[in-house]
Amino acid sequence: MNKKNLVIAVAVFSGLTGCTKSNDYMPPGDASGETIFNAACVTCHKPEGGSVMVLSAKMASVDAIAHKVLTGSMGMPAFPNLQGDPGKRLAEYVLSNSKTKP
Repeated sequence: MNKKNLVIAVAVFSGLTGCTKSNDYMPPGDASGETIFNAACVTCHKPEGGSVMVLSAKMASVDAIAHKVLTGSMGMPAFPNLQGDPGKRLAEYVLSNSKTKP
């Protein structure tokens, strides 16, 4: 197997294994959305250009973001402990600090 195919295989495998993972991060009860984002999300979601991420129109709501955080998808692990007020604060932070694709 050449090096390019090996890199692609590792990337695909890593993405697929991320689907089944769950992250047990538990924020302090009074943590701000920004604090939660920096502790739990910034490893994969690197803010750039003044925006924490670019959202599709379908994901541009607090409910959609909160649901994705809880359940995960694709390579993103689920964060089952980010529910209730901390999950809402995180979703509000992401929504207010993200760009939406046209």
